[in-house]
Amino acid sequence: MKTRVVVGLSGGVDSAVSAWLLKQQGFEVVGIFMKNWEDDDDTGYCSSNVDFVDAAAVADVVGIEIEHVNFASEYKDRVFAEFLREYQAGRTPNPDVLCNAEIKFKAFLDHAMRLGADKIATGHYARVRQTPDGSHQLLKGLDPAKDQSYFLHRLNQAQLSRTLFPVGELHKTEVRRLALEIGLPNAKKKDSTGICFIGERPFREFLNRYLSHEPGPIVDERGREIGRHVGLSFYTLGQRQGLGIGGLRSGGGTHAPWFVAAKDLARNRLIAVQGHDHPALLSRHLQAEDASWVAGHAPADGRLAAKTRYRQADAPCSFHAHAADAFQLDFSAPDPAQWAATPGQSAVLYEGEVCLGGGVISQAWPDARPQVFRPKK
Repeated sequence: MKTRVVVGLSGGVDSAVSAWLLKQQGFEVVGIFMKNWEDDDDTGYCSSNVDFVDAAAVADVVGIEIEHVNFASEYKDRVFAEFLREYQAGRTPNPDVLCNAEIKFKAFLDHAMRLGADKIATGHYARVRQTPDGSHQLLKGLDPAKDQSYFLHRLNQAQLSRTLFPVGELHKTEVRRLALEIGLPNAKKKDSTGICFIGERPFREFLNRYLSHEPGPIVDERGREIGRHVGLSFYTLGQRQGLGIGGLRSGGGTHAPWFVAAKDLARNRLIAVQGHDHPALLSRHLQAEDASWVAGHAPADGRLAAKTRYRQADAPCSFHAHAADAFQLDFSAPDPAQWAATPGQSAVLYEGEVCLGGGVISQAWPDARPQVFRPKK
């Protein structure tokens, strides 16, 4: 009997080519379209209806069946609720990481197993390798510009053992070329950006529907008010746009741009500094919690590489595990300091091309803290 693979068809070109490759390799392939959000079905911001039409057209060309499955309830309970809690607490979460762990490789995987699947597949740019001892490693995708292992770092051994990433061995240009040769209807479809439930709308407008907010002062590193914020939840560390203080000088200085450096939750103040490379934006030490390890356990203390945000180059660092689910990273000179390391984002660890896992940044220590945060003597 053929190996039965259930592939997640998103309507995009990557999952479409994944389905075609699996069919060419002799697998029995079934497509699943996941609907994860339904609050905005009556607006132009969420494209799930268009995406399903595209996914169904792909299934027709590839010659496979497709099923429409609604995971909106699971998404709201497991992903969106946590997303809102993190923003309300002043942090900046990454819902794509949680969506992969809770929906695409849990709810979707469970559903696929009920359909009699031997494996599942998605269009992520990553790879899985089985080691001689039978365990599974998560590897970076071969296209460094598209590698998505950062978003998959919370996957465990059970999930990886049942997962295929057909386009992980390809570059995006090759995927596009194949899609055109095959005649896939979405061969030239633009890559999706952001999260479906946010779409192309202004992010602040979206959050405003769900989060309480209290305006307050924006202060410089000396504590002087230089503007007003609309609510701390709407800002993230390193943010430059939307502060409304672009032309102001600090103490007679130059017209360098302002960046968010910190949030003072106790006094509802947003702290901003001037200059992209201001010391308050550069961290050499960070702590992460809620860690998840691909191998099932933390790596040994020592030298590794880390990403503290997606599309960042691997940064050499020293790793130290505080507990099974907490660790510290040190980027001591000459290692590069991390720019705007943000609580709520993921710190993901690598050893060469192997993604080891990671955790959620809980605290980062800049080279120079804004004066308003220095402890009183």
